[in-house]
Amino acid sequence: MSDEAVREEDRELLSRAQDGDVSAFEALVDAHRDKVYGLALRMTRSEADAAEITQDTFLSAYQHLKDFRGDAAFGSWVHRIAANHALMRLRHRRVAQAAEQELQGPEFTERGSLADYPQTDWSRDAEEKALDAELGTAIQQASDRLPEGYREVFLLKDVEGLSYEQIAEATGDSIPAIKSRLHRARLALREAIDAFYNRDSREL
Repeated sequence: MSDEAVREEDRELLSRAQDGDVSAFEALVDAHRDKVYGLALRMTRSEADAAEITQDTFLSAYQHLKDFRGDAAFGSWVHRIAANHALMRLRHRRVAQAAEQELQGPEFTERGSLADYPQTDWSRDAEEKALDAELGTAIQQASDRLPEGYREVFLLKDVEGLSYEQIAEATGDSIPAIKSRLHRARLALREAIDAFYNRDSREL
């Protein structure tokens, strides 16, 4: 089914759901549950949190269903709700760990390195994974090592495709601050990609 056909089907289901058809809303949940769960899992790296966020997301969507005017696609709308719930979850997690993170948190150098952070020996890692390592795995590993604030903006902007304005609305941060964190996150990931390709060249 094409993207436009999916959006049209969503619009029809949404209209019925807004008129009180519970089965139509359940159909929307079935259609978008996996993507919402995937977003929550990427952001929180916790299956339990992702499951709760998915439930909270569709509960919020149902409670505000009549307020949704359809200016955006239903999928985009629930993704923003999920991102907000995930960010709230991460904020609570950060508050609980704030003191420890202040003492042990990593810092970036001008080149984007994770200074004072446990350094991965990428060359050794590449050798160990020479048979099965993929570039996506290397990027995923580097992404997982980013501090939460940097990983958030990377996922929301480069993976989920949210605009700077949407990220600012979701995080409460300024757009310049978001751009700065995204730039540094990309630098760190670029190093990981460079290491991946350098590994390949060493193996030739």
